[in-house]
Amino acid sequence: MAEKTYFTIREIVKRTQVPEYTLRYWEQKFRLLRPLRLSSGHRRYTQADVDTLLEIKDLVFVKGYSLDGARKALAAKRRQKKPEARAAARPSAAKSDLLESIRKDLRQLIKEL
Repeated sequence: MAEKTYFTIREIVKRTQVPEYTLRYWEQKFRLLRPLRLSSGHRRYTQADVDTLLEIKDLVFVKGYSLDGARKALAAKRRQKKPEARAAARPSAAKSDLLESIRKDLRQLIKEL
């Protein structure tokens, strides 16, 4: 069975145990939380939205952060992840040497033709 891609607000309420009005309020306060809106106005949440909601819930209800504090903590966490993602996206020196070698070989083959 395929895993669901989008969830309704009611499904999210059941999963997170956070009331609908709180979820809607958090959407206003956290830029990271932007569910898809259908033409009818209904919200559709992704798994990433669910994960973000659970993080916010943990920060606010369990750890006692204010909404501003939770927003700053999430932003700091996202900033820490970005350099790691950039480093993973960059090819290593060995890969770039290999690519350069392949380019050189291809140029040589083109000259010979």
